[in-house]
Amino acid sequence: MKALLLSEYNRLEITDLPVPMPGFDQVLIRVAACGICGSDVHGYDGSSGRRIPPIVMGHEAAGTIVALGNGVATLAENDRVTFDSTISCGRCVFCTRGEVNLCNQREVLGVSCPDYRRAGAFAEYVVVPASIVYRLPAGISFPEAALLEAVAVAVHAVSLAQIVPKKTVPRKTALVIGAGTIGLLCLQALRVAGCSSVFTADIDDSRLALAKTFGATATLSASDVADQVSQLTNGEGVDLVVEAVGRNETVATSIEAVRKGGTVILVGNIAPEVTLPLQKVVTRQIRLQGSCASAGEYPRAIELMATGAIDVKPLITAIAPLEEGPDWFKRLHAREPGLTKVVLTPGGAL
Repeated sequence: MKALLLSEYNRLEITDLPVPMPGFDQVLIRVAACGICGSDVHGYDGSSGRRIPPIVMGHEAAGTIVALGNGVATLAENDRVTFDSTISCGRCVFCTRGEVNLCNQREVLGVSCPDYRRAGAFAEYVVVPASIVYRLPAGISFPEAALLEAVAVAVHAVSLAQIVPKKTVPRKTALVIGAGTIGLLCLQALRVAGCSSVFTADIDDSRLALAKTFGATATLSASDVADQVSQLTNGEGVDLVVEAVGRNETVATSIEAVRKGGTVILVGNIAPEVTLPLQKVVTRQIRLQGSCASAGEYPRAIELMATGAIDVKPLITAIAPLEEGPDWFKRLHAREPGLTKVVLTPGGAL
């Protein structure tokens, strides 16, 4: 089969690999579409430390089941499906609580690190456990379905904010920092959850324009974000910040922009360490909540996309054959303006 192999850092090549065989309770999927995630781009240059070559990356994907392993009873050949990126053991204390994203033996498709190696979906075929596979409604195309993993991540992050709009309680105000794919999906998920106002900040004007189309109450330039938020909230700050970048300066801005007693959801994960303004967090009683992947939100993500409550179509910048993958990675790595989500089609034209 054709596969896009990270043979060494900053080098991707199309290669031939054996078609994998599904084992017990696994399925073989012909990959129709696989999105390039920001984490793949950081894996491409080695900055994440979680894509050690050689590895076939890719974890945002959808396709058609072509073979079933023994023990698979709930799926069938020719089913149109998507699948989670997280593979959990199902037995540890976290799995039994439903926190599969915190599984002690957690593995992620398309990731290679000192602890494990899992081939991903930048290939014509991929094998995944049947337990993480979900059928697709007819109205969701394969390229759109490739963004379901990101939608589930956004829905999970917003769920941790515990937004419960009630008639007797003012609806919450929120700020999303970072208008990339995850940030724009968090914006939409915050709207669905009932936030009355959602502001969005980014350095890219084209991304801010997208945020406006997705219902951002106001879009903010990257400079003096906290001051702009203060003006918009009568000096109080927002109830909730979703930080979708993961850098020292954006985490600091999140803490500056949130009100006393507010919550900062940390989704971005670029820098391994940041400096924390501890006294501000403590004396203003700010809640810092990390958010990792998703934990059972796929059915909800599929529902939100199928009903149009969350729209991913405007996020797809390009749909391209697998052979063009090396060039698209270079363009994304160079931060070419105007690029949001690029979807590759390992299985050929859709």
